[in-house]
Amino acid sequence: MQSKLKDVALDARKKAYAPYSNFHVGAALETANGEIYQGCNIENASYSLTICAERTALFSAIAAGENNFTHLVVATENGVSPCGACRQVIWELCGEIPITLVSETGVCTETSSSQLLPQAFGQQDLGS
Repeated sequence: MQSKLKDVALDARKKAYAPYSNFHVGAALETANGEIYQGCNIENASYSLTICAERTALFSAIAAGENNFTHLVVATENGVSPCGACRQVIWELCGEIPITLVSETGVCTETSSSQLLPQAFGQQDLGS
């Protein structure tokens, strides 16, 4: 994993708006052409309207016209993995990509989208 991606994810974590959980998350998503998109979690008093850092980065990249992703880094206080909703969105928009989970102390865990969401539900399951 590039240390730049790790640094971008850790920086994005500082931008999180998390007044309710105080759980700050940052993400850095690299595209095939080397662009990096960052995201942070943004909470809302109506909890279901909250958006995770991973989806913020992915949706920003998609909105910018990107659709070929090579690596995702997620930074949290303790290096936990993405929630179930993010796992599904990552699979839908990225397919199989490496994912690095990093803690605020810099400890990294390497995984992949298929490891995080085995037997993933996708477009192929919707029939013809």
